[in-house]
Amino acid sequence: MKTTVFYDFHTGNGGKMVEFAGYIMPVQFEGVIAEHETVRNGVGVFDVSHMGEFWIKGPQAFELVQRLTSNDVAKLDDGKIQYTCFPNDQGGIVDDLLVYRIDELTYLLVVNAANIAKDWAWVEKNNIHGADIYNASDEISQLAIQGPKALATLQKLTKTDLSEIPYYTFKKVDLAGIKQVILSNTGYTGAGGFEIYMANADGPAIMRAVMEAGADAGIKPIGLAARDTLRLERGFCLYGNDINDTTSPIEAGLGWITKFTEGNNFINRPALEKQKSDGVKKMLRGFQMIDKGIPRQHYEICDVNGNLIGEVTSGTMSPSMKIALGMGYVQTAHAGLGNHIYIKIRDKLLKAVIVKIPFYKSE
Repeated sequence: MKTTVFYDFHTGNGGKMVEFAGYIMPVQFEGVIAEHETVRNGVGVFDVSHMGEFWIKGPQAFELVQRLTSNDVAKLDDGKIQYTCFPNDQGGIVDDLLVYRIDELTYLLVVNAANIAKDWAWVEKNNIHGADIYNASDEISQLAIQGPKALATLQKLTKTDLSEIPYYTFKKVDLAGIKQVILSNTGYTGAGGFEIYMANADGPAIMRAVMEAGADAGIKPIGLAARDTLRLERGFCLYGNDINDTTSPIEAGLGWITKFTEGNNFINRPALEKQKSDGVKKMLRGFQMIDKGIPRQHYEICDVNGNLIGEVTSGTMSPSMKIALGMGYVQTAHAGLGNHIYIKIRDKLLKAVIVKIPFYKSE
């Protein structure tokens, strides 16, 4: 098991440590609900150093990234970021990821921790034109500073005007005395905030500076459990739950990152294009419980007569909304907004309603 450079910080702050994606990571500190509310209302800091980072460089960089990813990399300018996925050649998804365009010859791909080895093998396999590729995952640390008070907290540490880094953009900035860290604005919590990418050696100093800068705002360390409840309230997919090697981006409602534009000849495009035109047999849907019960991954979704029509992929009791909600794949004939479905919990059919996501809408 690997540890991040923040391991001593986590244990020193009472983090409950668990195995996750080959790392020992904090699942919680104070408690999931308290941490969730800290991020929704104030500011929290997540260690996401377990995430993977791949550099793609050289004259063939664009061609490789365009081939690997479903979104249209041609739309990116320097300093811009795309959410996208690696389609596999079987109709599923290798991983979902972020693409950072540094310049026309340099891209940074940020992938899920559990998929680093699989993703790297996929990149290597498909690098048919000889782009310069480098797996920097073990050399880069990442912190996510999230919440409505994140900007004011980080602004104390840099001369760069952070209001000039809008959603899905990034800049290289001097932060807390460390030169040229990557500061981006993507956010997996829906609460606003920034991600800091830094060399491992700079991690502890930046963490100390962030905690000091956020002290007045009540900044707290946040674990993986609250990260999951925060992302689920916003309807963001989690790889391994809501998307995987067998689910297509069209089924998952990710058609908006699957661009069938001229020249965007990504892997398995013809099959996904046909799926979009012909329609899909199942769809990823959000739902809220009407009857009392909490949905969990792999619970059966049924119709009123108990016939199996789908499966829950993610579920929780929403700390912000105080209702049970979830996502799952539902047969298309039953997947209309407002339709009643039934979640099988302890052999009981509990009523739920299909709703539009995001569940939680920030003010």
